[in-house]
Amino acid sequence: MPNTPRYGIYRMPAEWEFQKSTWIAWPHNKEDWPGKFNEIPWVFSQIISVLSKTQQVNVLVKNKSEKKKAIFFLNILGAKIKNIKLVICKTDRAWTRDFLPIFLKDKKKRNILSNWEFNAWSKYKNYKNDNRAYLKIKKSKKIKSINPKHKKKIIILEGGSIDVNGEGLILTTKQCLLSKVQQRNKGFKINDYNQIFKKYFGVRKAIWLNKGILGDDTHGHVDDIARFVSKDIIFIARENNKKDKNFSNLNENIKILKKFVRENEKKIKIIYLPMPKAKYIEGIRVPASYLNFYIANKIVLVPTFNDPNDKVVLKIFKKYFKTRKIVPINCSVLVWGFGTLHCMTQQEPV
Repeated sequence: MPNTPRYGIYRMPAEWEFQKSTWIAWPHNKEDWPGKFNEIPWVFSQIISVLSKTQQVNVLVKNKSEKKKAIFFLNILGAKIKNIKLVICKTDRAWTRDFLPIFLKDKKKRNILSNWEFNAWSKYKNYKNDNRAYLKIKKSKKIKSINPKHKKKIIILEGGSIDVNGEGLILTTKQCLLSKVQQRNKGFKINDYNQIFKKYFGVRKAIWLNKGILGDDTHGHVDDIARFVSKDIIFIARENNKKDKNFSNLNENIKILKKFVRENEKKIKIIYLPMPKAKYIEGIRVPASYLNFYIANKIVLVPTFNDPNDKVVLKIFKKYFKTRKIVPINCSVLVWGFGTLHCMTQQEPV
């Protein structure tokens, strides 16, 4: 496992590399879960509690009264409070994967904060607090911080739009980064992004999948469709119901990945994860996917949806994560916010 970048200036460690902590933001925006918000603090508390048993969790809370509320919930669920640090920091939403800095390593193996610009997926207007949250992390960590640029322009990039194996490969989608719908960086083409990935993430080859899943308000985040689970194993979503609207898009992604592996990286093993049955809440399709899991030091949090495929998927996870405990988290209500476990977590490497 290389600890220094072989390509570019920095290296983004893979999620399964040893973590110092996980960063999460306490939920407070009721508009993200209309009519169902009361259940959300319980789900967040369950996730924070489970993580706190095995590692440090840093939780951003918007003010002192929210801090008290968080402590109340966490105590009820038996969290290991000494492993939880509550940091007062205003946020607009709770999706830390996309607005918090991405931790990188420099050539001396030191942690570096990379602060990418965040504009709420080019979709929502309230994001200024989220975009400033990195200042709090910078202040608390006291480590070097960079603001990535390309062609003298700041770069808009969310953590959920990429996934790395830590050894030179990255997964992303054309729909998210190249579309003019919810456009992130005007004028940027594939080659621009490949240069960015090489310089900041230590990437030698990018795997450009096509489209994400229905109901995903980010317009194509990769962490709902394909993820590295080791340097040479990729989990990818497959829809078995030919009548489902995701069927052709997910099939297309599988073809792209198979072709890439055949032509470039024959060592890579592709493992198919079924999709849960199409899920609707109040008549709106939500992005329910088993790919939005989170790998921590000793556990893997896996989203479940009260679906027959839950059991099938948990078996697959147990097979490929023999040294970590698989912890299912019922995300049937959490997904009403259009994100689940990976979206709400951001890892900090040791």
